Amino acid sequence: MAKDYYEILGVDRNAADTDLKKAYRKLALRYHPDRNPDDKAAEEKFKEINEAYACLSDPQKRAHYDQFGTAEGAGTGFEGFGGGFGDFGDIFENVFGNIFGGSGFGGRSNRPTKGQDLRYDLEVNLKDAVFGTEKEIKIPRWENCSTCSGTGSKPGTEPTICQTCRGTGQTKLQQGFFTIARTCGSCRGEGRIITDPCTKCEGQGKTRKERTVSLKIPAGVDTGIRLRVTGEGEAGSHGGPPGDLYVILYVEPHPFFKRKDNDLLCEVPISFAQAAMGGEIEVPTIDGQETIRIPSGTPSGKVFHLRGKGVPRLQGYGKGDQYISVFVDVPRKLSARQKELLREFADISGDDISKGFMDKIKELFQEAK
Repeated sequence: MAKDYYEILGVDRNAADTDLKKAYRKLALRYHPDRNPDDKAAEEKFKEINEAYACLSDPQKRAHYDQFGTAEGAGTGFEGFGGGFGDFGDIFENVFGNIFGGSGFGGRSNRPTKGQDLRYDLEVNLKDAVFGTEKEIKIPRWENCSTCSGTGSKPGTEPTICQTCRGTGQTKLQQGFFTIARTCGSCRGEGRIITDPCTKCEGQGKTRKERTVSLKIPAGVDTGIRLRVTGEGEAGSHGGPPGDLYVILYVEPHPFFKRKDNDLLCEVPISFAQAAMGGEIEVPTIDGQETIRIPSGTPSGKVFHLRGKGVPRLQGYGKGDQYISVFVDVPRKLSARQKELLREFADISGDDISKGFMDKIKELFQEAK
C-alpha cells in the first residue's frame, strides 16, 4: 500500500513549499536520532518523514506522486545514494544547517569556528552618560596559546591524524539505506590527536588572560544600552575569528537629578518669602548653574522648564529638557523675633492661628449654609 506522504508530514495536498519545509523541520527535530538515542520507533519515523519530504520537496517527484500516488518511477532521491541527493545528509543540511554542532550530517567539527561572545556589565555615573566618556575595562578571556600558537602541541611537534575517524572528526553508522554521522569519541570531533601536548596550555591550545579594552561611551546612553566591541571576545578555533564583546551599561542613580527618557527632573527648595514675594534663584543643571525667576505667589509644586538642559538624544539631534519643581521650605525652628513677625503677618491677613484645623473646617461649613 502506497504511503500518504502528505499525511506523514501533516499537511494538505495543496501545501506550499514553505509549509512543507516548516512541517518537515518540526518533525525532523522531534524524531532526530541524536535526540532519541536507542529509540527504534523514533528512528523509523525519522526515516519516514525524510522519505516524504524528499519526494514532495522536488517539483517533478511531487507531480508524479500526485498523479500516480507513488514515488516509483520519479525517483525518491534514495536510490542507493547513487543519484538524487547522494546522501541524506545533504537534504538535512539544506534545511537545518549544522544545528547539531557538527555531530550530525555533512559537517566537520574542526572547521574554522568563531570564538564565543563575551558580556561585561559596566556602571557609569549620570554625568558620563550625558556627556559621553572613555573607559578602560579589564576582560578575562581565553586566547590562543603564545607558545604553541593555538595548536595544543609542543613546539616542533604536530598532532597525529585520528585513526578512528581518519581525520574527519566523525564516525558513521549505517542503518539500512541511511547513514548517520556522530562526533568521533576518540578525538572529540577534532580529527586529530595531540600526542605531545604543549606544557604551557596542557594541550588546550588556549590560555586564560586578562586584556585591557578601551571603550568609547557615546553621549546620551541609558541603562540597558548594549555596546558591541568587535573582535574582543574569546579566541576562535582552528583559525576562526574571535568573538565579540558586548558591554551592558547601567547608569548609577544621581542624588539630585532623576532621568525620564531624555529629560532631567529635580526639586529645589524656596523660602516662604521667595514664594510670596518672588525673586531670582540659582538652580543646578547637569553642566553648571542657571538663574530662574520665581514669580510672586508661587505655590509649592510649581514646575519651571529649562529647554535643552537635558540629555542628548542618542539616535538623533538635540537634547531633552530640565524640569524644576519648587517647594516651600518651612523652617522647623523659629526665633522669637520670627515668631513675632509671623503672628503680626497672620493678624494683618485675618488668619487666627490660635484656631485648630477642625475649627476652621466648621467655620467653612457654617459660611456655606
